[in-house]
Amino acid sequence: MSRPLLATLLLALALPLSAAEVRELTWAELVPADAPAQTVEPAPIHDLAQLADTLAAESGPAAAQQSPAAPVVEALDGQAVKLPGYIVPLDVTDEGRVTEFLLVPYFGACIHVPPPPSNQIVHVTTELGVLLDALYQPFWIEGPLKVEQSSSELAEAGYQMQADKIYAYELPDS
Repeated sequence: MSRPLLATLLLALALPLSAAEVRELTWAELVPADAPAQTVEPAPIHDLAQLADTLAAESGPAAAQQSPAAPVVEALDGQAVKLPGYIVPLDVTDEGRVTEFLLVPYFGACIHVPPPPSNQIVHVTTELGVLLDALYQPFWIEGPLKVEQSSSELAEAGYQMQADKIYAYELPDS
């Protein structure tokens, strides 16, 4: 194989990799434009004094989900995305790392308030894990998004993701 042909072939193979830029999503983008209006989500809780009440409510009965089969945006399937949100643990290792969780748009969702519609929940698995003690804060989750329903004890999720990156969400400087 000639060098120019090899170089062209390698360049052609590398282009899709560089084109796979991570798309930053908002929660509103997970809802189809023609979907029926949904209940307004509660404001995020940033007062840590409320954390104990929220975590204590986890042992209570699960609240009914608002829309367990809400419509999803099929065009998002397979896209590399990043989405900010709060972690609701489903599986915790012996070392205290959360390796399976629901990503939700506001603190306390699925615990002390009814779960949001399924198109506002992403079921995430990760080998990275997040320390259980850090769950009071929001996180960015990055990875390929799958438009696929999943079910847990807490809620139905309209999307799934295998997280490649997990890091703390920080508000932009004003």
